[in-house]
Amino acid sequence: MAGSECGAIMLSAGEASGDVHGATLCLALKELAPGLRLVGMGGARMAAAGVEIVADPTRHAVVGASEAVNRLPALYGAYRALVRRLSEERPRAIVLIDFPEFNMRLARQARRQGVPVVYFIPPQIWAWRKGRIRLMARFASRVLAVFPFERSLYEDAGVPVEFVGHPLLDVLPLDLTPGEARRRLRVTEEAPVVGLLPGSRREEVTRLLPPMLEAASRLAARDGRRRFLLGLAPSVDRQLVEGLLRGRASSAPAIEVLEERTHEIMAAADALLIASGTATLEAALLGAPMVVCYQVSRLTEAISRLLIRIQWISLPNIVSGRAVVPEILQQEVSGERLAAEAERLLVDREASEAQRRAFGEIRGRLGERGVGRRAALAVLQVARAS
Repeated sequence: MAGSECGAIMLSAGEASGDVHGATLCLALKELAPGLRLVGMGGARMAAAGVEIVADPTRHAVVGASEAVNRLPALYGAYRALVRRLSEERPRAIVLIDFPEFNMRLARQARRQGVPVVYFIPPQIWAWRKGRIRLMARFASRVLAVFPFERSLYEDAGVPVEFVGHPLLDVLPLDLTPGEARRRLRVTEEAPVVGLLPGSRREEVTRLLPPMLEAASRLAARDGRRRFLLGLAPSVDRQLVEGLLRGRASSAPAIEVLEERTHEIMAAADALLIASGTATLEAALLGAPMVVCYQVSRLTEAISRLLIRIQWISLPNIVSGRAVVPEILQQEVSGERLAAEAERLLVDREASEAQRRAFGEIRGRLGERGVGRRAALAVLQVARAS
């Protein structure tokens, strides 16, 4: 595909992580087909990669069913705008990136208009709502799987699928050593590092940061050398975090709040307290021993219990197929429990090394770098056939 023959490809990413991986894909598409026009929904990174942004919902991510209600009007407006552009553009293909509740509806509209659908980072049917695979079989021209175990699930359902590898492999600084990370963060080799990563959404931070801070106080009382580094996600208001920090006792340990330094914190950490989500897989790939925690509203918890059919919620455990990292969930989340699990990682070398060995196995299962290029080649193959 070159020049005027390229036409347009539409993309749809509704969250910050999708914007990151969408941008990597778009850069590869532009390299392989310089004349290609890209249009769709995404954020600043996809815009910088050459996408004409029709709507950007990536700044307003929320957690759970009950928390998503306030976001519906904006998402409905984005959906209408994309459907309108689908009709106007008649793109050669549409690439859906994660964000399944929204994108599955968009897939239906695309197929009605005869536009081939490529799903990159497909719905986690292995975790919940397995019946969605029937919809994927109806609407998807190609699924680009990011976990190796997804391939057989889609193949068994008759869905064209290709395992391209996990897109984190393209964006993480996988060669960043703990020593180099500490140097960048100005942390001495002697100081044990505890990272606090309470999530990328306001609701996550509000629920998880207070018990993390209590855990930090307990850990500091046991060893005054310990450094506490809090990674602030770009989507989280710094004032929210600073307000929670001001509410602590005067004897509480110093917490360094760092922006755009999450990967360095992961690489440097002797132990992480981390919200469940994609960040846990990032931390595993960077070799950071961790304690995973999560809390949602009671309504979201009740819905999840009905729908979710997997034993674990953290990606390191799911990919490994066993309990590699501790998961502390819902009412069990407390400063005392978080501190106890983190203390074990800090003082028991075998406990932390066992996690690191498992993380090495995970990295080997997720493919090789060049995920964006492999995905772009698959997208262009579908587009050429349309």
